Amino acid sequence: MCWCAMTKAYVNHQGGTISSRLHPEAVKLMTSLGPQAEQIPLLEIYQLAFGALLPPCKDFVPWTYSEVSWDNLRIPGVLQRLGCTYLVVAVLELLFAKPLPENSTLEARYSALQDILPYWPQWIFIMVLEALWLCLTFLLSVPGCPRGYLGPGGIGDFGKNPNCTGGAAAYIDHLLLGEKHIYQHPSSSVLYLTTTAFDPEGILGTINSIVMAFLGLQGVISIVLTKCTKDQGFIPVNKNLWSISYVTTLSSFAFMLLLLIYYLVDIKRIWSGAPFFYPGMNSILVYVGHEIFESYFPFKWKMQNTQSHSEHLTQNLIATSLWVIISYILYRKRIFWKI
Repeated sequence: MCWCAMTKAYVNHQGGTISSRLHPEAVKLMTSLGPQAEQIPLLEIYQLAFGALLPPCKDFVPWTYSEVSWDNLRIPGVLQRLGCTYLVVAVLELLFAKPLPENSTLEARYSALQDILPYWPQWIFIMVLEALWLCLTFLLSVPGCPRGYLGPGGIGDFGKNPNCTGGAAAYIDHLLLGEKHIYQHPSSSVLYLTTTAFDPEGILGTINSIVMAFLGLQGVISIVLTKCTKDQGFIPVNKNLWSISYVTTLSSFAFMLLLLIYYLVDIKRIWSGAPFFYPGMNSILVYVGHEIFESYFPFKWKMQNTQSHSEHLTQNLIATSLWVIISYILYRKRIFWKI
């Protein structure tokens, strides 16, 4: 089962759940939470620890921890990134959110900017973060690599930069986290025969994850920087690096999808959201179950042709359907797993 697009849409919608400007009373409540506001960092610490201690079944044999060691424990991860992202955006909202009067002159005079002007401190912070990402990505000098390199390394670019996988993003992770504490089997190793460890959930990419969640909070469809091409734009779309063009593209699609679902489910009430809301009620359990059992039958089996798109599609559809059925059974039994 592929979680890539689902994870990115979740990050965008994660920011949307933080937004409280839809009702002024919600802002008053959130800015006066008191002790409850202190639970936000604690919740994210739980999520960070849970993600770090969850051994991916690609690297470890389930239920046997002989290979698990503090010397090679992966520090970044999906749950860790989601936790950091939510923490930063939620704290920004708690610090700067203010109720906007329903008949304010600001709303009347600048109605087209009413989602931006009240949030100017958050926008400044996010713009500074994005400027930091751009500077580090394109200006940081990485030993043995061209400045601003965004390629796969290995045999890519005719083998000119074999050890430059991830460019500045990988260099920062190696420098701050250490090579043994990041993902050892990036997708580039299959196609481009790379030998350098690279973590798609690394430190630098988390910056754009925060930007993506903030765009979800703001409800903004950003201008895509790709010139409507896959790799010929000002900043090419790159999933592993979480480039700003990738983030804005996914944010746009996620926001449009959320808009469509909101119209069908909440406005017209012609669809209940089933069966997709069942996995949503147990998202952590489904994610952990997928991580542990993704290599086991009936979720995966040996394919006749590993290059066949139809076989991969069939396998993914069956695995997804099974997890929807499992989440439906858990929903009927009122079993929910939360952290």
